Amino acid sequence: MMAQADPLVERIVACETCERLRSHCREIARVKRRAYREEEYWGRPVPPFGPRSPRLLVVGLAPGAHGANRTGRVFTGDSSGDWLYRALHAHGFANRAESVRAGDGLALRDATVTCAVRCAPPGNRPRPSERDACLPYLVEEIRRARRLRVVLALGRFAFDAFLRAWPAAGRVSWEERPAFAHGAETRAGDGRVTLLASYHPSRQNTQTGRLTEAMFDAPFARARALLEDS
Repeated sequence: MMAQADPLVERIVACETCERLRSHCREIARVKRRAYREEEYWGRPVPPFGPRSPRLLVVGLAPGAHGANRTGRVFTGDSSGDWLYRALHAHGFANRAESVRAGDGLALRDATVTCAVRCAPPGNRPRPSERDACLPYLVEEIRRARRLRVVLALGRFAFDAFLRAWPAAGRVSWEERPAFAHGAETRAGDGRVTLLASYHPSRQNTQTGRLTEAMFDAPFARARALLEDS
C-alpha cells in the first residue's frame, strides 16, 4: 500500500518564502562540491524525518549545504549527521547508525529529526527573519506530536526557535525562560514534556573538542531514560 502523503512535508518542500535561502540552495545544487559532482542535489527545503507523532523530537539548526541540501534528508550526508544517527542508534531510536542518502534503509523509532530553518543558509547563519518564516512549520510539528515527551535542541539557535514555537503551538510554557547550556534540562509548564539541550555536532564543535562523543551521547541517554519512565 502506498504511504499517505503528508501535507506538511509537501508545503515545506514547495516553500519559496525566503529568496536569499532559495537562491543559495539552488546555486549550491548547480555548482556542487567536486566529490559529489556526479550526484543530483536535492536543492529544496528539507522536511522532517521520522514519524508524525514521535515521543522524541530532535531539533537542529538548518540543512547542510552539501549534506541535507544534497541528499534531501535532514542531517544526512555530512559529519553532523554521522554523530547524530550514531547516537540515535546507540539508544534505540534508529535501526542503523549510518545515514547516507534517502532510501538507504534507515528508519527512526519513536523519534523525529527536524530543523529550525528548512533551507541551507549562507555561512550556516540564518537570519532571524528566516527563522521566523520557518517557525509555522515547527509549530505544526509540535501540534501534531500528541505523544511528545522529550525535545532535544541541538545548539542555541534551535533551542531559541523551539522556545518561540512551543507557546505558538498552544502548549503550556515555562514560568521563566530556560537558558541554553549543554546538558540543560527543564520541564514544560504542564510537566509532560522535557526540553534537553546539547551543543550542535558541527565540525566547529567536534573538531575543536568543545563537543566530545561522550558529551553528545549523554542527552540521548537521558532522553531514553525519560521515555522509559513516562
